Amino acid sequence: MDHSIALITGATSGVGYAAAAILAREGWREIIVTGRSFADARLAAAKLAAETKTQIFTPLELELDTRSSVQSVLAQLLARGRKIDLLLLNAGIMGRKERVLTSAGIEVSQAPLIGHHELTVGLLRANLLSPDARIVIAGSEAARGDVPLFSFTDLPAFAATHFNGDRAAAVEALLHSGPNVNYQPNRAFADAKLIIAWWAAALARRLPKSMAVYAVSPGAAPATNAVRNAGRLTKWVLIPLTKHIPGMSHTPEVAARRYLQASEFGTDVSGQFFASPPKKFTGPIQAMRHPHFHDRASQDAAWQAVVNVSGVDLSSPAPLTAAS
Repeated sequence: MDHSIALITGATSGVGYAAAAILAREGWREIIVTGRSFADARLAAAKLAAETKTQIFTPLELELDTRSSVQSVLAQLLARGRKIDLLLLNAGIMGRKERVLTSAGIEVSQAPLIGHHELTVGLLRANLLSPDARIVIAGSEAARGDVPLFSFTDLPAFAATHFNGDRAAAVEALLHSGPNVNYQPNRAFADAKLIIAWWAAALARRLPKSMAVYAVSPGAAPATNAVRNAGRLTKWVLIPLTKHIPGMSHTPEVAARRYLQASEFGTDVSGQFFASPPKKFTGPIQAMRHPHFHDRASQDAAWQAVVNVSGVDLSSPAPLTAAS
């Protein structure tokens, strides 16, 4: 992979910010940092420039919950016409105690995937990813099913009970947190991260052979804004506990290096989910072998559901043409 241009979502703080700083120190030519407002992105870019003593940061406003914002970023990148070598889809959030939906009717912890899908597909259709680009999207150990207080929905059973076995419809219901979904914030978060792992596996089958995508858990890095909506038990008991028990958490910098380590992997492991060893929250990342991550029917259902909800697919409409 050419270490030239990287784009990082959710780069104004936490793991995304740390990743941008590391890439700058490793000699990348340009790092595009996105935030939910241009002011936030510009401030982060200025702070990163001061810390790393480089002038390589480009701020962009990107509100993943809003399709017009994603389209605006794509238009700006298309006008530049410069290919991206690393697409780090880091932005994410836990849901609140009570169900919250975006203006598009997506449960908030599920919403970043929809925006990331629109961004990724838009870049691919516009030919704005380099031939050997790497895509890394944030996962979580919560998707494994072995994290206390977090469990995921049994998709085949859920689909059989409510949707005549239609798993894509069942995933859509989870994305919308619909009437058949018993909303629990921790379960919604685990579901969101499991759907991300399935989406990455499905995307890998659709990428050119020289590109690759990986879902990667940053591990337990509690010093981030992603947990700002977490419930009291998680926020005030579980997270503080992880900070004081050796091996239970690590810094945003260590978390960021997990993303960047995966970005150097080969195409032979494209589509896999990398995280801490089973039942662990930190430590060297490894490919997860749990059967539910490798369920092809669930992977395809997740992709189709995201396409249905976003209205964006790789095959239609016709690809855009990058600026010369």
